[in-house]
Amino acid sequence: MAITIEPTRPDIEIARAVARRTTPHIEKASEVLTWGADEHVLCAAAIVWWLYARNRPAQRVAANHVLLTTVAATALPHLLKGIFNQRRPDRVTVLGHLHGVPLSGDRLDAFPSGHAIHVGALASAATRLPPGKRSLVWSIGAGLVATRVVLLAHWASDVAAGLAIGVGLERLLRRVTGFGKGQ
Repeated sequence: MAITIEPTRPDIEIARAVARRTTPHIEKASEVLTWGADEHVLCAAAIVWWLYARNRPAQRVAANHVLLTTVAATALPHLLKGIFNQRRPDRVTVLGHLHGVPLSGDRLDAFPSGHAIHVGALASAATRLPPGKRSLVWSIGAGLVATRVVLLAHWASDVAAGLAIGVGLERLLRRVTGFGKGQ
């Protein structure tokens, strides 16, 4: 039996504002950019880096951690979407479709944002990077998850929850991989 989650009043207000103000150019750009947090793209990138790091002992622990984190962050949203039902804003906000917002995913799979879980987990791992690189990862991540709200694929609270879940997942996995200890 699934748990139904209703959007909050701020969620609805944000979705309505997005539907009224987003232009077709912004929507098209968001459609392209959102791929940067897609599970297939991130898994492929993590595997490539993991293979590259096999011959670089200094990067091996980090590569192992990022690969495990990426795989776990890919699986977790599928599990959670089986537990929770929430209608996506693109199914509620008719005005958005007048502007060209596409329909995304299954209609009851708004909570949590899988893209945000991926970004939260990888941004959390990026806390081990030097400040400039860390800020770059966080800025890119913020832009990527914003696309989910712009495309009306998720309510703002779905994205916030996804980010928090991703951070929690990555921090939990540090205990398994040893990432961040003594580094």
